[in-house]
Amino acid sequence: MLKYELQFFAKEGEGGEKTEDATPKKLEDARKEGQVAKSQDIGVAAILLIFFVAVRVFGGFLYRTLLETFHFLYEAIPQYAGDFNVARSMNLMMYCGRQTLLLAGPIMAILLVVVIIVNVAQVKWKPTMKPLQPKFSKISPVSGMKRMFSKDKIFDLVKAIAKLLVLFYVIYNELSDEWGMVVNIYSLDLVSGLQLLVNAVINIGLKISFVFLILAAVDYYYQRRKFKNDMKMTKQEVKEEYKNTEGNPQIKSRIRSKMQEVSRARMMQSVPEADVVITNPTHLAVAIKYDKDLGEAPVVLAKGADYLAARIKDIAAENKVEIVENKPLARMLYYNVEIGNQIPPELYQMVAEVLAYVYSIQGKI
Repeated sequence: MLKYELQFFAKEGEGGEKTEDATPKKLEDARKEGQVAKSQDIGVAAILLIFFVAVRVFGGFLYRTLLETFHFLYEAIPQYAGDFNVARSMNLMMYCGRQTLLLAGPIMAILLVVVIIVNVAQVKWKPTMKPLQPKFSKISPVSGMKRMFSKDKIFDLVKAIAKLLVLFYVIYNELSDEWGMVVNIYSLDLVSGLQLLVNAVINIGLKISFVFLILAAVDYYYQRRKFKNDMKMTKQEVKEEYKNTEGNPQIKSRIRSKMQEVSRARMMQSVPEADVVITNPTHLAVAIKYDKDLGEAPVVLAKGADYLAARIKDIAAENKVEIVENKPLARMLYYNVEIGNQIPPELYQMVAEVLAYVYSIQGKI
C-alpha cells in the first residue's frame, strides 16, 4: 500500500514511459485474461524426456506385452478367418483394446501428470477460458504483419533453428558412433535388429530431450522477462489504479472488514490476561486489567456486545478469569471507554470495589 501512495509524489517520465513494475491488481487482471509468463517449450521438452525415460524403464514390460499380442493375433486370425462371426470378432476387438490400453495407458497417465505439474509450476492453478475466445483483432492483416516481424517472432525463429541444429547434430553424432552396427543390422535376427534400433532411438530421444530442456529453460527466462516488461505501467497508470481501487466502496468495505477481524482477534487474545470480566449479564461484556507498573488506573482490554460478549465470557471461563455481573458498570464501561484506554476517574470507585471483590476471592488481599 505504501508503494502506491508514494506514486502520488513521483514525476511523470518522458512520453509516459512504462517505468513502474506491475501492481498486484494488474497482474491479477492479466491472469484472468490468460496473460501469464509461460513457456510452451518446457512442456514439450518435459513430455519428450519423460516419454523416453518411461520407454527405457518399462521397455521389458512393453516388449513382452507386444510380443504376447502379436503371438495371439498370429494364431487367432487364421481361426477367426475360417469361422467368422460377430461374437468372435467382438472378442478379438476387445482383446486388442485391452492390450492397447495396457501398452499405452501407464505412459499416457505419466505424461498427463507431467503436463499438469509443468503448467501448475509455471502459472499455478487458475484455469480460464479467455484465451480460447476468438479475437477479431488477430484477423487484421496489419496486426498480422506487425506480429510476423516482431521481436517475439524473431526469437521464435532463432529458437526453431537452434532446435533443428541440435536435432541434426544429435542424430548424426549418435549414428556415427553406432554406424558399424547399423550397417550390419541386416546380419542380425529380427528381434536383435529391433532391439538395436529401439535402443538407438531411445538414446537419441534422451539426448535431444535434455538439450531441448535447456533451450526451454532459456525460453522460460525470456518469457518471464518479456511478461514483466509488457506488464510495466506508467506512473500515471499507477496513480489512476490507486485512485480507482481506494475509491471503490466494495474495496473500502472489504478493507474495513479485514481490519475489524484483525482487531477482534487481537482483542480476544488479550482476554486471558484480564483480572475480571464485567457483564450486564447477557448483552455486554468488558474485560479489564489493573497493573500498577503500567498505569495508575485499570485498562479496558476487550469489550463486546451480544455474540462478542458471549465469546469474551467463554474465553474468560476457559482461562479461569473471574466474571462479575454489574449492569450499570458494564454499560458505562462499554459505551464510554475505548479498548486500550484507562477507565475515567469517575468510575474508579465502582471498578475498585469489583477488583477488591475479585482479589479477595483469589486470595490476593
